[in-house]
Amino acid sequence: MTGFSLRYPWPNLDPDDVAAAAIAVRLEVTEHKVEVAEHQHRKGQLVFALGGGVMCRVPTGLWMVPPHCGVWIPGGMRHTNIATANARILFVFIEPGAAALPDKCCTLSISPLLRELMIELSDRGRDDAVRETLLTQMLLSELPRMPVQQLHLPISEEPRLRRIATELAEDPSDRSTQAEWAARVALSESSLARLVLRETGLTFGRWRQQLYLIVALSELSGGASVQQVSADLGYESVTAFITMFRKALGKPPAKYLSDIARDRGAAFVV
Repeated sequence: MTGFSLRYPWPNLDPDDVAAAAIAVRLEVTEHKVEVAEHQHRKGQLVFALGGGVMCRVPTGLWMVPPHCGVWIPGGMRHTNIATANARILFVFIEPGAAALPDKCCTLSISPLLRELMIELSDRGRDDAVRETLLTQMLLSELPRMPVQQLHLPISEEPRLRRIATELAEDPSDRSTQAEWAARVALSESSLARLVLRETGLTFGRWRQQLYLIVALSELSGGASVQQVSADLGYESVTAFITMFRKALGKPPAKYLSDIARDRGAAFVV
């Protein structure tokens, strides 16, 4: 995990080798953005951002880890994690069958109680087995109760759609029209529209907007300003970006993140 600083008393950690129903690991990212190579675990993995922005990429989609949520990745699923500079991340690895959790990747809203349980478990040493067992039991009981949120970009294995998603993720400021994207992947505009709708359940415009929201929340959580994010996404004005954000999430960016900060006791720069 180049670029990560592991904060746990086990060097060279392989979570699948640890005989525990659940273990929690805290990571700190260096000053540079980091993407971990695609991999998989036997255990399921919950990815939670204590600070900064984190995204998870799986074969079926791109998932944002908002400051108040965690992304659940079932065991055996290929994935990669992308973290902004100076992000602080908490991974919770859970044995298959240890808790009644979804068999598909999803975003879970994390309660303040569960957040504190995960942090406390990550601070436990292996010399406090009784305390660790109690924390694990409480965590595994609380986690399945968390509501599922829908903040991800659906992606299928269809190669033309994956190409568009990859290129947009690498350069979200690209404001090419649907017709221009269709030409790039050798489709008619109507064929591309049908393809995106069939594979994702969204129109092309709504699908691309979902990507903008994921990128925006990742950058804002990492400390970028609204003005900077608006420019990075290719909006002609900050007002246009704020309008899009408010229509999609019900609040302008500053209000959305300040409410999260208030509810979760975290601080974000907007």
